[in-house]
Amino acid sequence: MPQPPVSAAPNNDANTRALAVLRIGVGTFFLIFGQYKVFGTQFTLHGGFQFWINRFLEQGGAYPFMAPILRNFVLPHATPIAFLVAYGEFAIGLALTFGILVRPASACGLVFMLTMLFSSDYPGATAPAWQYFGASLSHSVFALCFAVFLLGRTAQVWSIPALRANRSKS
Repeated sequence: MPQPPVSAAPNNDANTRALAVLRIGVGTFFLIFGQYKVFGTQFTLHGGFQFWINRFLEQGGAYPFMAPILRNFVLPHATPIAFLVAYGEFAIGLALTFGILVRPASACGLVFMLTMLFSSDYPGATAPAWQYFGASLSHSVFALCFAVFLLGRTAQVWSIPALRANRSKS
């Protein structure tokens, strides 16, 4: 669904500002997560990504339907996927922090968080239902944030589009 244009007079109520704080906070986290991967080589070129995928597989963190995908597709294509992850995290962080293309970035972030959840948060076949939710907290909370950013108008304030709209009206 297309995002409505940012108005020159944004709704600057407490909820709008709170969503902007959340958007900028999540964006900052993703800048931190992505920057060391983009500006270093350990994750992308020297086995960091493969280390994590193997850890998910060896420690039983991958959901049963995800393990063959990780083993048979992700690991054989690890280097390009590592670059996709690194630059994807960094791009999501930039988009959210500056309020640019928030909905597309949030859609990508939601897909990424669900992929991470199913790759690393499996509590085991005999776990009670509540442990599925508990095991997923590191990814499900971000997934919920991305869902909110998809539904809301989080770039109405404290964003480059809002700044540009306000300047054009001046």
